[in-house]
Amino acid sequence: MQAKKRYFILLSAGSCLALLFYFGGLQFRASRSHSRREEHSGRNGLHHPSPDRFWPRFPDALRPFVPWDQLENEDSSVHMSPRQKRDANSSIYKGKKCRMESCFDFALCKKNGFKVYVYPQQKGEKIAESYQNILAAIEGSRFYTSDPSQACLFVLSLDTLDRDQLSPQYVHNLRSKVQSLHLWNNGRNHLIFNLYSGTWPDYTEDVGFDIGQAMLAKASISTENFRPNFDVSIPLFSKDHPRTGGERGFLKFNTIPPLRKYMLVFKGKRYLTGIGSDTRNALYHVHNGEDVVLLTTCKHGKDWQKHKDSRCDRDNTEYEKYDYREMLHNATFCLVPRGRRLGSFRFLEALQAACVPVMLSNGWELPFSEVINWNQAAVIGDERLLLQIPSTIRSIHQDKILALRQQTQFLWEAYFSSVEKIVLTTLEIIQDRIFKHISRNSLIWNKHPGGLFVLPQYSSYLGDFPYYYANLGLKPPSKFTAVIHAVTPLVSQSQPVLKLLVAAAKSQYCAQIIVLWNCDKPLPAKHRWPATAVPVIVIEGESKVMSSRFLPYDNIITDAVLSLDEDTVLSTTEVDFAFTVWQSFPERIVGYPARSHFWDNSKERWGYTSKWTNDYSMVLTGAAIYHKYYHYLYSHYLPASLKNMVDQLANCEDILMNFLVSAVTKLPPIKVTQKKQYKETMMGQTSRASRWADPDHFAQRQSCMNTFASWFGYMPLIHSQMRLDPVLFKDQVSILRKKYRDIERL
Repeated sequence: MQAKKRYFILLSAGSCLALLFYFGGLQFRASRSHSRREEHSGRNGLHHPSPDRFWPRFPDALRPFVPWDQLENEDSSVHMSPRQKRDANSSIYKGKKCRMESCFDFALCKKNGFKVYVYPQQKGEKIAESYQNILAAIEGSRFYTSDPSQACLFVLSLDTLDRDQLSPQYVHNLRSKVQSLHLWNNGRNHLIFNLYSGTWPDYTEDVGFDIGQAMLAKASISTENFRPNFDVSIPLFSKDHPRTGGERGFLKFNTIPPLRKYMLVFKGKRYLTGIGSDTRNALYHVHNGEDVVLLTTCKHGKDWQKHKDSRCDRDNTEYEKYDYREMLHNATFCLVPRGRRLGSFRFLEALQAACVPVMLSNGWELPFSEVINWNQAAVIGDERLLLQIPSTIRSIHQDKILALRQQTQFLWEAYFSSVEKIVLTTLEIIQDRIFKHISRNSLIWNKHPGGLFVLPQYSSYLGDFPYYYANLGLKPPSKFTAVIHAVTPLVSQSQPVLKLLVAAAKSQYCAQIIVLWNCDKPLPAKHRWPATAVPVIVIEGESKVMSSRFLPYDNIITDAVLSLDEDTVLSTTEVDFAFTVWQSFPERIVGYPARSHFWDNSKERWGYTSKWTNDYSMVLTGAAIYHKYYHYLYSHYLPASLKNMVDQLANCEDILMNFLVSAVTKLPPIKVTQKKQYKETMMGQTSRASRWADPDHFAQRQSCMNTFASWFGYMPLIHSQMRLDPVLFKDQVSILRKKYRDIERL
């Protein structure tokens, strides 16, 4: 038995050895023959690479480096359908991967800052009124430059707003016209504005020419085609949208509870066929004719009767029963469904009416979504869940509805009420991308006064602005700097300017006094100024012009500024009381001499009055306290034309400052108690301070009012009847119980 086992084991081992030698010999002969062929080819000057069997094979080899645009065109076209290839060749997709880092030259912005150049208009080129308004807004802004060598951004003078081939505003041969521009550079550092693109029946987002590496400021743009941090989504606005100013929001007061007659409304066209028809065709399922009123009509277009369905006549009849404006102003929520394109005029209409927009446009990149948090002002719905919209909005708490409504008014007035604001918001967004280290944060963009009035070049710290003390938990400044505007030579120690200096210096809140010497005579010697407990700094005004009093001087070390004319008569007690009031209202102008404006129906223009009444809209800066940020805003936000006018007239600088602050805050100034009669001390007729006695002085101020209102596009001044007095002022109690007792004695 054991012999058999040994025999079997020996036989198996022999067989294995035979097989091993056999296969090994074949491989050895193959390798020898291969080496001989290599040796032979080497002798004949030929070389064949050896097989890669000695190296591991990786399934995904490293791809060679090529530019991203070539990679997209070559590799992605291997497995593409013919339609996809056509789309890839259309202009809207060519720069799909463009971002600021890859398609924008930041070097152009480093030398001269953010400057925008508008191409000169070519002869014979038609430009629609809406595009003219856009170009005018750019040319009137602080960003504009007429020198292309200083420009950071370029805007075409060719009208690109309406790229619907069926539109009468469509510009033909735009492709060749753009390519012929010597500064085009494949669109690099260019911005293209567009409201309408594509045409019947599919309304694509193709603008009809190769935009290259240009940025798009486009309405109705989809999230699929929107290039984040490169394109800017703008709202769709009508040709009647005001160029500047614009109407204020319709929310005059807050009603509690914040519910109106209708819960949800809509009134608009219904498309029977084609893109955009599905959502509006289904609205009748939600309409109940009571608090949810959704009206549509198919009575539009030339051949609507040929395509009308069974619901058209009934819908048209009910459509005529309701007035759109009445519905809009009496609704809590307004439905904003997509039309042929993703955007709709209903969006801006709802914002202005303080009607919370309910968005039903899947895939729409909402306007200025890069900086605006639309969840604070709108309800973002889903077209596929239309039937759930009523129950969803009914579940929103009244506190939330009030907050949403208030935010609609802020956004409307800050960014959407005029073409100018839409354009400036677009430019500010692009500027923030370029200078990221000083860009505005979300709080600035989504809280009053908004991103257009908060200039990050002033400071990157929110505590340096007068609008965010409460958000940051900060107390208002405890000290002020008195800035005295001096225009007459110092000839006597009894001059009012010296008495004013001493009175201001005695204030417990005074940190320093700056005398702005705008007099033609040389600076007085130091010993001519009275000795005070606080530093007195005398500086010469720049160019000796009126606007120099509002320059952002580095010498001003406090946030609060007490602005004084040299002929102002104030006591220390009055200064102290005014400053304590300002600490409660740091964003406003607080002071003593008040003036007012009115509309003169006979002359159809704004009027200016200095009559003492219970109504005022301005506090003159001859005796007023405000935040020093307004010096920076006055110098850098207002156009040179207005400041030049002030300097030429040597007048109206105080009115212009009131216009600016009221435009920013949307609030009136605050008048505080003072002596029974405010009296400007008249200086000699040879002094520039004698302007109060000049008969032309009043007429000039009338003219200034209308010029300023024209630039702002509306009248920003707001009337008020509030006057703040000290506690127990004029009360029949002991004078010892009153803190500001000296005010009553004056």
